[in-house]
Amino acid sequence: MWRHLSNSQLGGFKFRRQAKLGNRIADFFCPSIGLIVEVDGNTHDPETDARKDAVARRQGFHVIRFTNTDVMQNIEGVLMSLLRYAQSLPPRATWRLPHPNPSPEGEGL
Repeated sequence: MWRHLSNSQLGGFKFRRQAKLGNRIADFFCPSIGLIVEVDGNTHDPETDARKDAVARRQGFHVIRFTNTDVMQNIEGVLMSLLRYAQSLPPRATWRLPHPNPSPEGEGL
C-alpha cells in the first residue's frame, strides 16, 4: 500500500507511514486532512480498535480501516475508496501535534 501512497501519488495527498500520534502509531497518516488509515489483520480486536478510533475522532482526526485481505486482493478498490474519502474531508489549516522527539529541557535556551 505504501508504494501507492508515497510521493503524494494518491490525489496529491501526502501520507506518512507509521506516524506517531500521541500514544498511537497509525499505519498511514495524511496531516493535511487529519486522516488516519489503518490496515488490519486477523489479530486486531474490533472493540479495542473502536475505542481507539473514538479517541482519535474526539481529537479531530478521521479514521478509515481496510483489511489486509482487501489491500492484498483489491488494492485498486481500496485506493479508490481511500481517495473518495480523502477528497470528502476539509483541509486542515495546521496540525499542532507534539514533536515525536522533543529536545531535552533547557536545550537551545
